[in-house]
Amino acid sequence: MMPAHHPSAVCDTDHVDQRVFLRDVGWDDYEAILSARGDDGGVRITYFNGELELMTPSVDHESLKKRLARLLETYAEVRNIELEGYGSWTLKEKAKRLGAEADECYLVGPVRRTPKVPDIAIEVIWTSGGVDKLAVYRGLGVPEVWFWEDGTLRFFVLQDETYLAATRSRALPELDPALIVRCMGEPTQTRAIRALRTALLGTPAAPDSGQ
Repeated sequence: MMPAHHPSAVCDTDHVDQRVFLRDVGWDDYEAILSARGDDGGVRITYFNGELELMTPSVDHESLKKRLARLLETYAEVRNIELEGYGSWTLKEKAKRLGAEADECYLVGPVRRTPKVPDIAIEVIWTSGGVDKLAVYRGLGVPEVWFWEDGTLRFFVLQDETYLAATRSRALPELDPALIVRCMGEPTQTRAIRALRTALLGTPAAPDSGQ
């Protein structure tokens, strides 16, 4: 295994995703790295045909992905939609030499059998660069990928083995992306959830207690 490159030096690494890239990584080496990491979700690993990325998300990255996850889960609860969350579930397929761990992923609707892939994978893009996640998810057959980047929510839906950009989620077509973007702009996660509930239910938000 040969290192490709490391992230540039920055003054405050707490606010920048840290990445390490390795090239010419065999499948057994990839499996060994997953095993050595164990259940520690602090490092997310992507594998693409011998190229391996280890990414430690920054505090900002984690805050954004948690906020988006809470909004999506609140939306499903208010709209009475079955939504099963799987966090950073490790998806992998040896025959295609692919592996990925989303920031968050979900199944939509009742879970009737053990799933092979989620219906939705969510990725927060906080620091530029990295392995082509869409190429990995396409090979794994994930039906839908959401990207949050620079205050924008983008949807990609899989059709005929190709991802097409979409204005809305195919799995959740009634979800208004503009509403989610507006709630993501609230100063705290709690206020973001309150704003979403108010918009969906038409009831005033609870008094702000400083959260």
